[in-house]
Amino acid sequence: MRNAACSAWRNLFNEHKFAFLTGDLGFMALEPLRDLMGPWFINAGVAEQNMVSAAAGMCKMGTEAWVYSIAPFIYARPFEQIRNDVCLNRLPVKIVGNGGGYAYGSMGSSHHAIEDYGVLLGLQGMQVFVPAFAEDVEPAVCQMSASGQPGYLRLGRCEKPTDMAVPPFSAWRCLSEGDQGVMVVVGPVAGSLMQRMRDLPQDNRPALWALGVMPEGFTNVPDQLLQTIKNNGLLTVVEEHVAHGSAGHALLSTLAQQGVTPKLLHCCAQGYPSGTYGSQVFHRLESQMDADNVLRRWQQESMCL
Repeated sequence: MRNAACSAWRNLFNEHKFAFLTGDLGFMALEPLRDLMGPWFINAGVAEQNMVSAAAGMCKMGTEAWVYSIAPFIYARPFEQIRNDVCLNRLPVKIVGNGGGYAYGSMGSSHHAIEDYGVLLGLQGMQVFVPAFAEDVEPAVCQMSASGQPGYLRLGRCEKPTDMAVPPFSAWRCLSEGDQGVMVVVGPVAGSLMQRMRDLPQDNRPALWALGVMPEGFTNVPDQLLQTIKNNGLLTVVEEHVAHGSAGHALLSTLAQQGVTPKLLHCCAQGYPSGTYGSQVFHRLESQMDADNVLRRWQQESMCL
């Protein structure tokens, strides 16, 4: 998705000027953007707190500003600056975290972002965009640029099956039809679920929905999705994020306010059960949120309804 983002920023810069600040990262990917932007592209060094404050100052003076780093380095290290300088002043700084979830694999917990959007959505005015596929990145970038609010873009590795088309990026979209309830997914894990679900007949699989924008998605649940949850009684949510502050819990709260109280099957990040580190695939398996485990657990819960 990083290459797709670079292309999107290049197209955006050709439309209007903005500042792009990187925390000494983006090598072998962002060079085309650097070459196009010239002095508008700033390597702020390993100084994320200063970078966020500088971006807030640019926005205060009327210059659109984007800040980029590995996900935990761009939301956790400068959290105070995001809270005080950006969000409390409602400045539209655009924060980009590359490698959401367990994407950085064996580099360990310091490089993982499994609580990022839960943390950031607690701040005033923050919007979160989570593309599921590379094709989602450019429309997400355009929506963020047009917004007058702070924003966080969580990038990962596109896992879309090569021969499958997906609907345009939005807060909510149905990725595949199914007659047995509903499954909501956040982020790139949607691709592996799409791949696995097409092996199942439509009458023996859930409809797969992607949530891409928060908190908008929590307040505007589509009627079709809401009705399916009501009829089925089971809400399955798959996200590479810990349970606390998750999309799954936020959706339950939204539904409860409308008198809908489904059972939640939450396939989410479990941290580090074995105390060891491995690939993203390894960590998903440990959390039982890989496609095979998700469908096995869904089938078991469905049989209990």
